[in-house]
Amino acid sequence: MNDLASVLNALRRPKILVRAARAGVVDYRRERDLRRLFRQARAAAGAQTMGTLLAEESRLEDTRTAGEATYSIQRHVAVLTAILAEARLMGGALPA
Repeated sequence: MNDLASVLNALRRPKILVRAARAGVVDYRRERDLRRLFRQARAAAGAQTMGTLLAEESRLEDTRTAGEATYSIQRHVAVLTAILAEARLMGGALPA
């Protein structure tokens, strides 16, 4: 879990993205939200899901910082929300 905590603490994102994601954690429903994000019939195990989420978030961050027109702030917030909620479900502490 220390690896996950250090990865989450190393993420540096705009405060507004983080605030929106934290607000979304309250309404997070794993089955519904992961199915919507990854279009899979069933959610994978915690560690595998977290790896997929972190890879997608990294891709979204690269798209955002490059200023590409394909960037979706809604998807970025949804992925960050899922990362925070999954970390909570896995027993990890949320970064400050």
